[in-house]
Amino acid sequence: MDAVLDSGMAYAVIGAVVWGYFLFLNKYQFDRVPSTVFMTITFASAAGWYALVAVVTGTPMTLPTRYSGTDWAVVFGAIVFLAVGLFLLFHSIQIGQVSYVAPISKITPVFVLPFEIVLLDERLTAVQFLGVGLATLAVYVANYQGDNLATPVLKATTYRPAQLALLSAFVLAILNVAQRVVLQELAFPRTTWVILKLGGTAALLSPLAARDWRSEFTGSFPKLVFSGAILIVGEHFIALAFTRIPASIASPILSMQAVVAVLLGGVVLNEEDLRIRLVAAVIAVFGVGFIAI
Repeated sequence: MDAVLDSGMAYAVIGAVVWGYFLFLNKYQFDRVPSTVFMTITFASAAGWYALVAVVTGTPMTLPTRYSGTDWAVVFGAIVFLAVGLFLLFHSIQIGQVSYVAPISKITPVFVLPFEIVLLDERLTAVQFLGVGLATLAVYVANYQGDNLATPVLKATTYRPAQLALLSAFVLAILNVAQRVVLQELAFPRTTWVILKLGGTAALLSPLAARDWRSEFTGSFPKLVFSGAILIVGEHFIALAFTRIPASIASPILSMQAVVAVLLGGVVLNEEDLRIRLVAAVIAVFGVGFIAI
């Protein structure tokens, strides 16, 4: 049991590092590529890579035949929320700084809890209340610049990258609840779900990507396809983690991607206020950890 737990935690750490790098890569390599184009190509590529690996390894890719119309509505609704939430996230990174956006976007559990309490009859503990407080504090710290104490609140609610990061956290909270229903209550096949959610996201954004496409992006196409391979590595290890350890352990580990993104954004891109944003990212990770207990 300890070996399974250790391997699951290791997989979660790898998944967090890869996803943190993927967020940074969007800003570092594709800052001039519209978010719609970036997501459509990388997600379609990731779905293709994952399907190819499944075929080579003989992993079954099946679609449930017993689902009702309501069940499928939940499945496709989850994909819609994924597409919208991640589009908001990547767009906020494109117009802002990755080290600023990452800590704010990782407070999704703050929004997940109310949904689970109302919809899934969950109960909030005192420790989880503390986690919500810490995650909220992380947003404040990320906006703190040593000036008026009210300034961080005003910036978080009026600065467009902060608004989009907060909105993405809210939308992805709805996705997390829907994804929990899809994978646990509906027992949707994991491999099929990964391919469907990635490919579905690309399909939903493809009309916008076609509108935003420019001939100057042609040279970036191979890099975008390769970035899809990086994405699917992260998704694969995340899937492995969730098959070996409880979500309560995996979720706070995966939130470490915010720390990875902040460090890369600050060190490689020389983004400002690295120390304060790193503190915000660490506080956010601790907050998510308490919420997940």
